[in-house]
Amino acid sequence: MTTPPSGPTLLGVDVVFAGTMLAGIAAFCVVVAIYAATSVRDPMAKRVKALNDRREQLKAGITASTSKRRAKLVQKNETTDRIRSFLSSLKVLQDEQVKAAQIKLLQAGIRSKDYAYAVIFGRLVLPIVLGGIMLFLVYGTDMFADWSPLKAYGLVAGSFILSYKGPDIFLKNKIQKRSAAIRKGIPDALDLLVICAEAGLTVDAAFARVAKELGKAYPELGEEFSLTAIELGFLTDRRMAFENMAMRIDLDSIRGVVTTMIQTEKYGTPLASALRVLSAEFRNERMMRAEEKAARLPAIMTVPLILFILPVLFVVILGPAACSINDALMTG
Repeated sequence: MTTPPSGPTLLGVDVVFAGTMLAGIAAFCVVVAIYAATSVRDPMAKRVKALNDRREQLKAGITASTSKRRAKLVQKNETTDRIRSFLSSLKVLQDEQVKAAQIKLLQAGIRSKDYAYAVIFGRLVLPIVLGGIMLFLVYGTDMFADWSPLKAYGLVAGSFILSYKGPDIFLKNKIQKRSAAIRKGIPDALDLLVICAEAGLTVDAAFARVAKELGKAYPELGEEFSLTAIELGFLTDRRMAFENMAMRIDLDSIRGVVTTMIQTEKYGTPLASALRVLSAEFRNERMMRAEEKAARLPAIMTVPLILFILPVLFVVILGPAACSINDALMTG
């Protein structure tokens, strides 16, 4: 038997308790916001370190003349070696699977290729661990005894599927966020490339200059341009540097830029005019995307309007009238 709430209630909910919980949540949000505002870090610090490491790797790969120096390029990771040997012993490690995971990691902004084995290991282990725990909780304990067999089976099956897809969902989310951030800065980057090309800079110098200018506004795009400039300066085949850039960024617009750069390198066509046309196209595409979002806004706002705004409006408008009617009936 439940005890009735001691304080005032609204629709069966204790108003004092609900207000206390909302105040606690608001205080927690304020603390998180203050911490986020006071602990802002330089977005390019970590990326600059990764670019310097890549530059040193390319430089050492060209200048190293002995096997001892080349061995320094390969940094041993005991955890990765153990995961690799474990997966190889189970016959579940395929070269195509590893390469696909490495490409996804690059598109997500994770430079270490060793994490590909961790992704594959997570696909194997997470269903066993999380799914096994959920299987034990559903069928080995009385925690979900009041659930129907179909609901219990759906919970167990869903835990297995989500735990298996968890690493891929995490990478896909990071890829989408990174691609969206890069997409915003492509028109500005192309305009700066046009200015650098018309000023007489070489392609690698233009990429380095644009990366320096875009480092604060678009750190993800600045990082990719810096890495492309480094590879243009060290790789023997310049086409490979552009293809690596297209592989690291999952965007059709970047593939168009890369195709244009390769064609200008191969046939000697004017670079500035081609990049100017691409920049105009990307700006129009960005404007059309913004107009599409604005057109969808009324339909998106319908549900919050019905669920959150209209009930409050009805309470504010009809509340005093209801209280007056109640007082009149009580006194009458």
